[in-house]
Amino acid sequence: MTWESRLLAFLDDLELQAQGAFAAERGLEVAERARAEYAEVTLAARLMAALDGEVSLRVAGVGELTGRLARVADGWCLLATPEREWVVALAAVGAARGLPTGAVPAAAWPVTARLGLGSALRRLAEDGEECAVRLRDQTAYVGRLGRVGRDFVEVRSGEYPRLEAPVLVPFAGLAAVHSRTPDGGVG
Repeated sequence: MTWESRLLAFLDDLELQAQGAFAAERGLEVAERARAEYAEVTLAARLMAALDGEVSLRVAGVGELTGRLARVADGWCLLATPEREWVVALAAVGAARGLPTGAVPAAAWPVTARLGLGSALRRLAEDGEECAVRLRDQTAYVGRLGRVGRDFVEVRSGEYPRLEAPVLVPFAGLAAVHSRTPDGGVG
C-alpha cells in the first residue's frame, strides 16, 4: 500500500468518524427536542386524542369513573358512564387510564372545545334539573345549579331553591357534577 493509499484510507476513516459523531450528536438533539416539545402537552390534549373512547379517570372526591369520553374542553370533560353523564373538572383528575399515546394540539380542537367549565355548568343550570355536585374533599351537595360566576357556581337546595341561601362552590374545589339518577337517588 502506497503512502497515498494510506493517506486516503486515513482521511476516509476520519470522515466516517466525523459522520458518526454528527449522527450521535444529532440523535441527542432530536431526543432533547422531543422531550421539550412533549413537556408542552396537556392532559386535555391527551384526552382529546381519546375522544369517543373508553377511559378511566380517578377523580378526587369521587373515585374511579369509567366510561365513554364524550367531550373534552378547556378545563373539563364529559364522561358518559353506564349510569349517568359526569362533568369532570380536569384539575380534579388524579390519574387517567386507557388513553392513546398521541395528543391533539389545542389549535386543532373544535371551537366548542374552547368553552370553559363555567359554560358546561351554565348549561346544567339552564336545564334546571337537580344535580349532585361533588367536591374534591368528598363533600356532596344536591340541588339545582343557580348562577355561575367566573370561578364559582351557586348550588341551591330544597323544594323552593329561591328561598334558601345558595352554597357557593369555587371551581378550584369542584371535582364533578352529574344529574340525579332516574330513581331519585344520588350516586
